[in-house]
Amino acid sequence: MSDRPPSLLTQPIRPPSAARVAACLGLFLLGAAVGTAGALVQPAWFPGGLLLALAGEAGVCLGAARALRSRAGAVAAAAGWTVVVLLLTVSRPEGDFLFAAGGGSYLFLLGGIAVAVICATLTPGRQPDGGPVRLGK
Repeated sequence: MSDRPPSLLTQPIRPPSAARVAACLGLFLLGAAVGTAGALVQPAWFPGGLLLALAGEAGVCLGAARALRSRAGAVAAAAGWTVVVLLLTVSRPEGDFLFAAGGGSYLFLLGGIAVAVICATLTPGRQPDGGPVRLGK
């Protein structure tokens, strides 16, 4: 028998702590707030507002991943942004709408989704404590 600790893959899955769930919920709400602000800013100053809105989303997603030290933070913030922005695209029965049918709105929607996917996949995953070596070595 070796005295190595068991692999992470053989350990049972533990549910997340209440603090982690609360943090993810808070990051979801923060992503929703950034999505709402971005939807209002991007048409106001077209090229600059669009870039500011997308940079704000990227900053929230990357900051959330850093805060939780896992991809779950980025996914929570990106999910909040996506849900709010998709809900804001729906027109009301009175005919009111927030997004006009123009290039800037489509760039905000598609660019924001692309930024969310990029931030959620490029952030480093959570690694076990220990030395900077590959797992299984």
